[in-house]
Formats: sequence, C-alpha cells, structure tokens
Amino acid sequence: MALYSPFKNYIWNLSVAIAMESGGQIGEIVDMCQPILDAANEGADAGTPAFMREWAKMGEKLLALADEDAAKGRAFSASNKLERASLYLFTAERMQGHGHPGRTETFAKAREAFDRSTRLGRINRERVEIPLDTGTMPALWTRAPGDGAMPAVVFCNGLDSCKELLYWTRLPEELARRGISTLCVDQPGSGEALRLQGLPVDPHSESWASKAVDWLEGRDEVDAKRIGMTGISLGGHFAPRAVAYEPRFASGAVWGANHNWREVQDKRMQREGENPVPHYWAHVHWAFGAEDQEDFLEKSSGMNLNGHMDRITVPFLVTHGANDRQISPTYADDLYEQLVNSPRREKMIFTEREGGVEHVGADNMAYGRDLLSDWFAETLGGQAG
Repeated sequence: MALYSPFKNYIWNLSVAIAMESGGQIGEIVDMCQPILDAANEGADAGTPAFMREWAKMGEKLLALADEDAAKGRAFSASNKLERASLYLFTAERMQGHGHPGRTETFAKAREAFDRSTRLGRINRERVEIPLDTGTMPALWTRAPGDGAMPAVVFCNGLDSCKELLYWTRLPEELARRGISTLCVDQPGSGEALRLQGLPVDPHSESWASKAVDWLEGRDEVDAKRIGMTGISLGGHFAPRAVAYEPRFASGAVWGANHNWREVQDKRMQREGENPVPHYWAHVHWAFGAEDQEDFLEKSSGMNLNGHMDRITVPFLVTHGANDRQISPTYADDLYEQLVNSPRREKMIFTEREGGVEHVGADNMAYGRDLLSDWFAETLGGQAG
C-alpha cells in the first residue's frame, strides 16, 4: 500500500498520513513517531496517551519557536510554525478517547494557534458562525479573489475531522485559484460543534447544509445560483443527502463515497474493515449523543442513501480510492448508479496509476484535490486554467 506506515496498526498510520498531507514536516513527524513505536504495538486504543504526549510536545515546542519569531517581527515565519503546531495538537487530540485527560485543553491550544496563525500569516480564511436552529455551526470562509459575485462550495467534515483539517486539504486554496470561494464547516457531530456545543450528528444533513446556503446567499461576493456542496469521508454521505434535499445546490461531489454508512457499522461489529479512529465505538456514541450501542444503532439507522439519490438533478461527481480499507469502493458504484436524474454524473476510482488509493486519498490528496477543484470550476462557472 502507498500509505506511509511507521506503525503496525492502520489507525495510527492513518493519522500520520493525514498529518503529512496536511502540511506536517517529515523530520518532525519522524521525531514524534520514533519514541512511540513500541506503544503502537499495544493496540490502536491502548497506546494513545503516548501518542498524545509526543505529538503535543512537538506542538508546544513549535508554539515557543513561533513566539520567538513573532518577538523579532517575523510574522510569516511565526505563522508557519503555528500552522504545524496547530496541526500536531489537533492530531494528538483526535486520537484520544472521549473524556481523556488533557483532550479539552489540547483542542483549545490547537484552535488558538490556528487563529493566531491566520492573523500573523494574513491567510485567506475567516472564522464565521452560522446560526442553526440550536446553536451555531463554526466555519472557515476562504474567499476567491476578484470583484463581483463568485461561485462558492460548502465543504463538510467526516466523522472525526474538523474544519481546520478541511482547510489543510488545500481544496479551498485550489478552488480560490479557480475563482470559487469555500465554506469549511464544523457541522453538528464534528469539530467545535460537538466539542464546545455538544451538538450531535444530524443524519438529515440538509437541515444544517441549508443554513450554510442561507448564509452564503447573504454575502454580496457570492452568486447564489452557483453554490456547490462536497464532503470528505462520512461527508461523502452528508453531501449527497444535502444535495438531494436542498434544491439551491447547483453541483455536488464526494471525496469518498459513504453510501450506506449504517451497513458499514454492521460490518465493523463483525470486524470487517478498518476503523478511522481509536476508541471507535465510544467516539460514535459521543458524536451521535447515544447512551449505548443500541441507541447509536437506532440513531444511525437512516444513514443509507438508497432511495434518495434519484432526487439529485444537478451535476454530481463520485470519487473513491481503489484500496480504501474503511469504506468499500462498491459504495461508489452504488452512488453513481443511483444518480439517474443527474444531467452530468461522473465517477473516478483512484488507482495505483494516479495515487490517492487509500481512504479519502490519505496516501496522496493531490489527485482528489485537483479533480474536485476542476469539477466545480466546470459545473459552477469557475476557471480551470
């Protein structure tokens, strides 16, 4: 497999690969991983406190180095270090079980470093809050350059990601290059919405995606007739559902098809396929606001796109990695085949010829990033070159 694999378990390797694709430096990553090689052998769950210790330690070192740069007036260099500090701290936090000591504090430090990096680096992203029926949906707004009303894309999380990781996929950067703005959202059940507001997953994704469209329609720099929607990992379930039930979306795409996520849970209970995070069942109970496994299975029972995809009447792109060890590529086939009323449907299964064969391209995000960017440029009226 193409996934960088310093450890003997998939879940830890996945986190390392995501960090590398999100802007981590290989030397720093080696330094963080080397001391915990043996801890990984204890299992994906048992060794996570050691993972937290080493990755948070590197984050703290970078925070101190960023302070030294900032004191010398070297704001851009400070921002670069803060980006990596934030990334490593988010990665450390993501690997812990719900309620693990230090998790809340680590998340807060990661957020603070990210926001400070935005200011010092003059980075094209703005933190915004989108009103929901209950609470708000924190988001990052990356605006396309130029004057006039531009297209925009709503980009949503998977099960265990956050809006900052969405930004670090560099999809907002590539979309902006093509004249398209991006709204990266912490929808209910993810990122800040879960951690700071306690908002659980809402399987009816159109309810919160519609609020994102409302917000975009209120921006003078957005062309309300040219709004798209995409999602990564479990967002590959939420995005098609939202496009099917929110008629204001003009185009859609998935970075990983998650067509029947409820069925995936049955397979995971039979130990088929890999989990995305340690402490998996505790994580999904937390994300769904479930009391126990029975309650979780009931709350997730409707997360099956069969019988819904014929409602999509706009262009839609399906992408998936051929060697995805979490979600079978057959779900991409199911999604594509059911887009019977889409005027333009396309499917791309990334193979070893391109790369990006693992779950949501964790081994190489370049091909998915380029394809989704070009897709929205073509279907929303951006510029592909």
